[in-house]
Amino acid sequence: MTTTSLQKTALGHIRVLDLTRVLAGPWCAQNLADLGAEVIKVEKPGSGDDTRTWGPPYLRDAEGNNTTEAAYYLAANRSKQAITVDIATPEGQDIIRKLAAQSDVVLENYKVGQLKKYGLDYASLKLIKPDLVYCSITGFGQDGPYAHRAGYDFIVQGMGGFMSLTGERDDLPGGGPQKAGVAIADLMTGMYSTIAVMAALTHRDRTGEGQYIDMALLDVQVAMLANMNMNYLASGNAPKRWGNAHPNIVPYQTFATADGHIIVAAGNDGQYKKFVQMGGMPELADDPRFSTNPKRVEHRDMLVPILAEMVRQKTKQEWISLLEDAGVPCGPINTLNEVFEDPQVKAREMQFDLPHPTAGKVKLVANPMKMSATPAVYPSAPPLLGQHTDNVLNKLLGYSDTELQDLKKRKII
Repeated sequence: MTTTSLQKTALGHIRVLDLTRVLAGPWCAQNLADLGAEVIKVEKPGSGDDTRTWGPPYLRDAEGNNTTEAAYYLAANRSKQAITVDIATPEGQDIIRKLAAQSDVVLENYKVGQLKKYGLDYASLKLIKPDLVYCSITGFGQDGPYAHRAGYDFIVQGMGGFMSLTGERDDLPGGGPQKAGVAIADLMTGMYSTIAVMAALTHRDRTGEGQYIDMALLDVQVAMLANMNMNYLASGNAPKRWGNAHPNIVPYQTFATADGHIIVAAGNDGQYKKFVQMGGMPELADDPRFSTNPKRVEHRDMLVPILAEMVRQKTKQEWISLLEDAGVPCGPINTLNEVFEDPQVKAREMQFDLPHPTAGKVKLVANPMKMSATPAVYPSAPPLLGQHTDNVLNKLLGYSDTELQDLKKRKII
């Protein structure tokens, strides 16, 4: 892992103008920054990205006092330069156009048509930067009957079918649709946008042609259902919720232990036999109702309560040790404190620290892309609001100190 931008990087030749806020767009921009791109994050003067105030929790300083930096914001904005510009003003629009002219990529997640009135849409910026890669991220895309609706991850998880597949069975306690514990539509849109931007840059490098990228949360949510989509398209039957169980394999689900939860994924009869032997109930392997997987599926409502009681007799770690030794696929359901103490997570260096201007340091989560020649880089912590305004506008655009002070007085920057 490296925290310097001096070494060779995959995207060190790329400059990204990031007009996005909240999660999907910033997640894409942070991916590009991790791969070495220079990312300039543009925010509204005085308030900035909405997520800066989405706390608690906030980052704490060395004395344990809250800073102004919300953890939510910190999750998606490292290694960027932050500037503040009021794009609703002609002077602010001029700054953005000048920056776009010197950038390779523009990312934005404004409502459909909103940037056109400022002359900051793709058609306008393409005139001054013909090979520009311009990525728009919205809830529903640039066309279609929902194009002008605001898009929210939670709503898209429901509309896109994810929640119809996620949650406990309707006939069990707690049954019903359930959203994911993280904003998966936003995050996956950020990931798909990253891929699209890099593909467009490759095309530009080959042909000299820029292009427009239209990314929609709903499109991504539908696409990422993967095999569940195909189950429906092939059969005509919409898949149902199974909670933490599997529709075709038993036992293949979560169980409560004496002190936590584990996952048991007994994919064949031999693994099932070892599982019940480790639990001190070998007779369950020979019972004709449970001896084969089709029989276990047929009699799951009878078998699972017996297995659940069996699992509750031992601790999480006791079960993991027993089942791993027996060759039965299993794993713990870890809380986040357990995740970051896991020896494999530590060995993979998935958590690291960076210096921070107000807190002293900030703990962050590493990019999972492990690349031998051009590894991820983390040159700086998520920036303070407007931290780099003067530097960027002076060095990149040539604004003088006098001009910068005038723009600040008029609250344009």
